[in-house]
Amino acid sequence: MTGEREFRAKTAGGDICGWLREVPGKPNALLLHGGPGLNEYLDTLVAELDGLFTTARYQQRGLAPSVVSGDISIEGHIADAVAVLDALGWDKPTVIGHSWGGHFAMHLAAAHPESVGRLVIVDALGAVGDGGIEEFGPNLMRGLPQATQDRIADLDAQEENGEPLTEDERREHLSLLWPSYFGDPATAPPMPPMQFGRADETWLSIMAHFQSLTLEHMLPTVTVPTLSIHGGRSPIPFAEAEKVAALMPNARLVVHEGKGHWPSLEEPGFVRRQLEEFAAAL
Repeated sequence: MTGEREFRAKTAGGDICGWLREVPGKPNALLLHGGPGLNEYLDTLVAELDGLFTTARYQQRGLAPSVVSGDISIEGHIADAVAVLDALGWDKPTVIGHSWGGHFAMHLAAAHPESVGRLVIVDALGAVGDGGIEEFGPNLMRGLPQATQDRIADLDAQEENGEPLTEDERREHLSLLWPSYFGDPATAPPMPPMQFGRADETWLSIMAHFQSLTLEHMLPTVTVPTLSIHGGRSPIPFAEAEKVAALMPNARLVVHEGKGHWPSLEEPGFVRRQLEEFAAAL
């Protein structure tokens, strides 16, 4: 992104690398990308929010240019986010998370309510039960040509048999599913360049927290103003966003009618408009 400068946050295991776009006089927003195990991809959202916020985004641990080794559990990711906020010198920014990043943002707000001023959850994995994971896969596969489904099944079987996918195979797997993330798969934009890092430990931690009902217990205590944006045709069921909003005392839920998982790609400007209305209402 033009106008961003690199910053680094020191942790015990190494540096977290991020990018800061400063807009004088505007409030701060920390952006958390999805995955887990993907490269940072929220440059389009930074562009959409230009002039509305000073934004910071960073590559989550497990993939360069951030430190690759170390703790990538929920707790490890939370510690890294706090280190980023400390490095930036930010007090109570708006935290905006997309997909897994939105789920992560909920954990951050629950664990460190003093660190979050407002919370924005964009088409995130839910907080109740399994958060929609069981329905997510079948929703992505629905409507795909049989040959595409067969290839995805082959790649899944390879991984389940203990043969990890190569970087190219992981990219192929995501590219085959990519159109299904959108409200209208036929008009899905090209998949941006993607890189893949560690994720298994994060998923184990996510599932352990589901079993412990962590967010179900903690979200009712998160009183910061919260905006949840969820695609009406997202592969993550809209009911999961409804459950999250019902748990949180100051949450507002907006449905992105006819759209899927990537609002900044499907309808540029939509997230900005919702944030402007959210701020005006406050």
